[in-house]
Amino acid sequence: MPDSTLPAGETVVLGERELAIGFRLIGLSRVVEVTPETAAAEFQRVMNDGSVSLVIASQSVRPRLTDPQRAAADASLTPLVVFVPTPHGDFEVESIEALAKRVLGVSLVPS
Repeated sequence: MPDSTLPAGETVVLGERELAIGFRLIGLSRVVEVTPETAAAEFQRVMNDGSVSLVIASQSVRPRLTDPQRAAADASLTPLVVFVPTPHGDFEVESIEALAKRVLGVSLVPS
């Protein structure tokens, strides 16, 4: 059961137009369309916003981040950062097992 004393944070989506449209259609209001030139700055702005608990970013944003930003994205639990694949392009997608290990610290694969 979730801890009701913790306020639920906002979800923010960062991505190209196609991704943004999809998330707007399902009802998310904090959707930021980014370009290769604006991706790193928008990512930093969202990471510094204390009201955000989940960042859903297009996989195309990841290579535009600085090394410290990528490290922060990988280590952050609040906000939790999840990179989603784009409709086009060739990107590495984090497996459910790797995500669980990173976020929860548990392995889903028996040893």
